[in-house]
Amino acid sequence: MSNGPTMNDALSAGILPCQAIEDLIAQEAISSLTPFDKDQVQPASLDLRLGERAWRVRASFLPRHRRVMERLPDVAMHQLDLSQGAVFERGCVYIAEVQERLALPRGVAARGNPKSSTGRVDVFVRLLTDHGAAFDDVAEGYTGPLFVEIAPQTFSVLARTGTRLNQLRLKLGTPPRLSSRDVGVDLSTGMAGFRGRRHAGIIDLDKEDGHDPRDFWELLESPKGELLLDPNEFYILASKDDIEIPVDQAAEMTPIDPAVGEFRVHYAGFFDPGFGADETNSRGSKGVLEVRSHETPFLLEDGQTVARLVYEPLTARPTRLYGEDGSHYLRQGLKLSKHFRPWK
Repeated sequence: MSNGPTMNDALSAGILPCQAIEDLIAQEAISSLTPFDKDQVQPASLDLRLGERAWRVRASFLPRHRRVMERLPDVAMHQLDLSQGAVFERGCVYIAEVQERLALPRGVAARGNPKSSTGRVDVFVRLLTDHGAAFDDVAEGYTGPLFVEIAPQTFSVLARTGTRLNQLRLKLGTPPRLSSRDVGVDLSTGMAGFRGRRHAGIIDLDKEDGHDPRDFWELLESPKGELLLDPNEFYILASKDDIEIPVDQAAEMTPIDPAVGEFRVHYAGFFDPGFGADETNSRGSKGVLEVRSHETPFLLEDGQTVARLVYEPLTARPTRLYGEDGSHYLRQGLKLSKHFRPWK
């Protein structure tokens, strides 16, 4: 399948829209152990689903010159049956099978990224491929299975076969970076954000609006337009300005230069075409920022740059745009993940 092109050679380099992803599925360049879900293909990405097995491992690894399943016995501690549901404990590292498999055509590569709901509960998820030398990157023309590394940081979580933790963005060639913009943090209002409570209960990752946010989060205020980040704590904050993604582009939030502060921002960085755009009637949407501080306390100020948004072109306008079928994060401000009821 990967020995000859099935994409139009005349297409310019860019991110593949939903209709091209659906074409790859029809051509079996993307296949699955079970039928694809109706809503699995997003405007410019494909949700990936957990398979039936996961392994608690004693260390993270990259397979490099080996297959994942060849390397796994060196670090595996015990196996989990995801068909019955299993708890992934915070502070532990796991490797899980993914139901989807790739046989990418020539010129097509991919990149993985956690879904927004995954990043907002501080679950670190990275994609693995056979012979992969880097997390999240899928080589051009890759044929083989997919796996994810799962490392909950603040909360223990319950997941099962079919749970969607991350997504795959496919690209033709090397998409040019059209532009970028710095993203600042909004600390101008009394309610600055949320800080995760350690030693909280378990979050069921398939249960929407099913958890009391007060059991898991502490509401933070910033009366002086400042917020002190404590070492090794996790925060949900919001961008200073609204974010808009043109309908013919996609974007990714990337960490800013670490020289500007001792923190890491936005583990779930994909923004779909049409996010916050007038054409989709979003009427403005904040970017919700997942912030983890490092070893040193750091004082954030209102408007301070914390991340960068990089824009890339699509190969074609998608037939579906962000939020057309409704979204938990449409016209969002400061907002927790879909697993929690509104804060009252």
